[in-house]
Amino acid sequence: MLRGDFAPDQRLVEADLSDRFGASRGAVRSALQELATDGLVEMQRNKGARVRAVTLAEAIEITEARMVLEGLVARKAAERCSAEEIEELGSIGKAMREACSRSELLAYSDLNARLHRRIREISRHATSANVIERLGAQVVRHQFRLSLLPGRPAVSLPQHERIIEAILARDPDAAEQAMRAHLSSVVQALKETAEHEPALR
Repeated sequence: MLRGDFAPDQRLVEADLSDRFGASRGAVRSALQELATDGLVEMQRNKGARVRAVTLAEAIEITEARMVLEGLVARKAAERCSAEEIEELGSIGKAMREACSRSELLAYSDLNARLHRRIREISRHATSANVIERLGAQVVRHQFRLSLLPGRPAVSLPQHERIIEAILARDPDAAEQAMRAHLSSVVQALKETAEHEPALR
């Protein structure tokens, strides 16, 4: 789902999935039910399962919710980061700058995801991290498309650098504010995208 192997609204046939992944029908059925719980799959009565299509309107709401939670984990990361973790975040920031300067959009997108994941891990706030990951999984297509927009990395890089700097300085207030500002920028970018897609798909 997350790699884009399945398209929105695509039907998910248990027999086909069983053959593709070498799993039993029961295991596939259980996996589909779990994905439905996570909001990635829709179970339709008498029709089976399909990939849930998340509209831009939903993606905006999800990102607004993430803004609050990711602000919290950034705060906790600033409070709890070790010297080794500080060094790692600095290295990720450097790699992001290099990818941006070379216009390597896919590499930048991967590093972006890595940075957010490591901040969640460093926060050691499991409840927020779990909710963020479930919400993020629902909007991964919108995030990926946004990351590939011309000029977007140049906008988001300074925002990420401010987040990293605040965590490195062990400044919880600044870290939370920087993360919220970054996600607010993502919300605004999604809204601008919605203006050109009236169906909000």
